[in-house]
Amino acid sequence: MAAPGLSVVIAARDEARRLPALLSQLAAAPELVREVWLVDGASRDGTPRLASLAGARVLHSPPGRGRQLALGARQVSGPWLLLLHADVCLPAGWAERLAAVLASDRSGTRAWYFQLAIAAHSPALRLVEGAVRLRSRWRQQPYGDQGLLLPLALYRAAGEIRPLPLMEDLDLVLRLARRARLCSLGLALRVDGRRWQRQGVWRTSWRNLQLRRAWRRGVPAELLAQRYYGCS
Repeated sequence: MAAPGLSVVIAARDEARRLPALLSQLAAAPELVREVWLVDGASRDGTPRLASLAGARVLHSPPGRGRQLALGARQVSGPWLLLLHADVCLPAGWAERLAAVLASDRSGTRAWYFQLAIAAHSPALRLVEGAVRLRSRWRQQPYGDQGLLLPLALYRAAGEIRPLPLMEDLDLVLRLARRARLCSLGLALRVDGRRWQRQGVWRTSWRNLQLRRAWRRGVPAELLAQRYYGCS
């Protein structure tokens, strides 16, 4: 029997409350998931120990999703890679859908992403989700909170994740889009809505837009990270 084909890398920091659900979902698909790497960014709530007890391989890194995901992805054995944030919940049918992609996509020229579902009750957030669907499809720009599934060979050919303190997801998908088609998995990944609720939907959306524009104008990611995390 062939070994499972999917290596999962999760970036986490202080996610002990939300992480168990995700790890449980991954553990329920041993025929698909070869390995789970949890890269912890200086958690203070026991996240690394929890992940280790759940069977994940744990690495430690300075905080920053770019650094964390880059470190984890260097360890995997492939041939497929799934990049996730720790505060997500996989949708029903995720394992069957990913298994179908792994079995049928032999071209090595496609990457896949989930649709976005924000775990909070707000008509404004439903508009945000709709805008994300359009952006992901027409501009080929899904972001890190949607997850990213791709062949390990394609990930490496595109130059891998750079250890940026912010914008690491946009930086990667822009490079991927020059080599591959980014396709929707047709299922929605549920992400935690606490930041949207705490800061306000429109304020958060506007700030994110301004940060992306500044990054495209050449503002260093280190400076943008100071602005972003200073307001979180």
